[in-house]
Amino acid sequence: MTENNLENLQAPIAKQEAFIREFHGRSFVDEYEWMRTKESQDTLDYLNAENAFTEAKTAHLQQLTDNVFEEIKSRVKQTDMSVPSRAGDYWYYGRSEEGKEYGYSCRIPVSEDQDPWEPPVIPEEGKPDGEQILLDNNALAEGHDYFALGAASVTKSGRYLAYSTDTAGDERFELFIKDLDTGELLDDHLTDIFYGATWAGEEYIFYQKVDDAWRPDTVWRHKVGTAQSEDVCVFREDDERFRVGVGSTRSEKYLIIAAGSPLTSEYWVLDMDNPEGEFEVLWTREPGVEYDIDHVVRDGKDQWLVTHNAHGPNFEISWVDADASPLPAIRDLNILVPHNDEVRLEGVDTYRDFATLAYRRGGIPRVAVMKIANGQFDEFEEITFDEEVYSAGSAGNPEWDAPVIRLSYTSYTQPAQLFQYRIATGERTLLKEQEVPGGYDAAEYEAYREWAIAADGTQIPVSIVKRKDLATDSPRPTLLYGYGSYEASMDPGFSVSRLSLLDRGMLYVVAHVRGGGEMGRLWYDEGKLMKKKNTFTDFIDVADHLINNQLTSPEQLVAEGGSAGGLLMGAIANMAPDRFKGIQAVVPFVDPLTSILKPELPLTVGEWEEWGDPYHDPEVYDYMATYAPYENVVAQDYPDILAVTSLNDTRVLYVEPAKWIAKLRQVATGGEFLLKTEMSAGHGGVSGRYARWYQTAFEYAWTINKATGLVK
Repeated sequence: MTENNLENLQAPIAKQEAFIREFHGRSFVDEYEWMRTKESQDTLDYLNAENAFTEAKTAHLQQLTDNVFEEIKSRVKQTDMSVPSRAGDYWYYGRSEEGKEYGYSCRIPVSEDQDPWEPPVIPEEGKPDGEQILLDNNALAEGHDYFALGAASVTKSGRYLAYSTDTAGDERFELFIKDLDTGELLDDHLTDIFYGATWAGEEYIFYQKVDDAWRPDTVWRHKVGTAQSEDVCVFREDDERFRVGVGSTRSEKYLIIAAGSPLTSEYWVLDMDNPEGEFEVLWTREPGVEYDIDHVVRDGKDQWLVTHNAHGPNFEISWVDADASPLPAIRDLNILVPHNDEVRLEGVDTYRDFATLAYRRGGIPRVAVMKIANGQFDEFEEITFDEEVYSAGSAGNPEWDAPVIRLSYTSYTQPAQLFQYRIATGERTLLKEQEVPGGYDAAEYEAYREWAIAADGTQIPVSIVKRKDLATDSPRPTLLYGYGSYEASMDPGFSVSRLSLLDRGMLYVVAHVRGGGEMGRLWYDEGKLMKKKNTFTDFIDVADHLINNQLTSPEQLVAEGGSAGGLLMGAIANMAPDRFKGIQAVVPFVDPLTSILKPELPLTVGEWEEWGDPYHDPEVYDYMATYAPYENVVAQDYPDILAVTSLNDTRVLYVEPAKWIAKLRQVATGGEFLLKTEMSAGHGGVSGRYARWYQTAFEYAWTINKATGLVK
């Protein structure tokens, strides 16, 4: 399309049908609520028209998109394998092959001739002796526009594999059971289930289902070899604020059902050897009290390690004998790690002879180890690393009696590393480092932290990533990323796609705003409910910090956020449009008040403890109405905005960004507004790694162009 034709290209203009939302004596006229009817031809025609318009308006970015895609692809080792992880008598691992969208799940037997805890080296070419392919995800995905795996759970003996698939993007799965001895599928076929599957021996599987609002509300027991119609519901949660999950302890002593809302939790347990028995509650739910449990054996006695917030917002670790009858109140348990105002305890992970502790201090996720010997708990000792800004944790450790653990480590400049850590000696061995083909040199990049001062005096952590040779004595093109909800922390991590920004002279900046969990539970509390606006003003204050310190300028600054971070994008677009050249909102939650007023929608009732309950409380309604992006669009010049969504998203419905873009076109006095809808994808976007890389390339091309003006 020629430049002249582009200038004459008309954006889709959505029809207006007045729909009046009335609550608490307040009325809001919503001209675009008709888009909520997903099956309507009018809706589909509008979304397709928007896709065509976006494609035309971004056609000049095709070369840049292709270049970024090729850069991403060239920096990924496309034929690769994970480090094998031991479970029972097998080493399990995944591998990928160049040109294939999806990977393979594989295993080989544990060799009697080698150290049973030293993982074998899997050759890149050919197959190791005894390799068995458990799942070929490419074959499972064949014929489908979308594919995702929801469960891949093997029995302790290694005989049966339960796996589930989603081919629509709506996160409702079908489960199958594969006999790994014969390679055949059993007749068992479970439909319309949620993520995960937990084995109890080889005879029973426990799984979850969801209600009409996409809330996992029930746990079911399936007996292998029987029809799903014979399955037994073993737990039902009627409180719509609570979601349920099922699993087992690493010791395989107990099955566990967890019921939780954002503020309250409750656990039910059952001896694994008695799968047809009745689950028993440990501590009955108490509003505002959260706890988590793990099983430990000390001096031959079963005990619970309990992470709870009964004594303070940053949690503490306590212990109690599992057979205590009755169990002491959760506030009266024996304290192992006391509450600390400066340290947010995130939970323990137990093994036969030790436990690991995940926590964060100074905005950094950390890990410590405690030995259990001679019937005693030792002190937790932190495993230290050298960088200023990093992420560390334990991962991939299924075996209860292992003398080693796996440690993951990464930073903004350090590709992901996996270490084996031997508990007895503290010896740390590098098992694998993410390989970046093409000669990546971490010494050419740097990451550091600054602190922006919010309007109320709060110090906001700001992570800055750049090439070392990029001078910052004048404003630079910048991508500013933020989230700020659900106590989710935007921790440091390496990204090969981010290099395409940095190598084009851009800064990558993360605003660790309130509402996240980087600085502890109070950091979260200060950015939720009736303090939600702190999330938005913090982000704007970080933008001002960057601009005032000459790191960037409003003409070079692009903001990005997704899901709840998309709400942040919508809010700052209304509140501070002059700070940004562009805003990219991915699956954005930009019509929160409409959604939170619909108890029948996915997630809504459970979200009332995050955002407040505007359905019953007019004060909450009025507060949310002051920041809800869609209904606060006003006649002003806006930054250019790209909204990306998915038709089958069950978490943030496509209708929210669709309405938002239509409203911006109707009301705004300036700005280009684009909507891109994946017509066969879910909340996580497209499936398949090459398709995901291309989607990332398109989004980054848009960002690079807005911040730098580059088109190649």
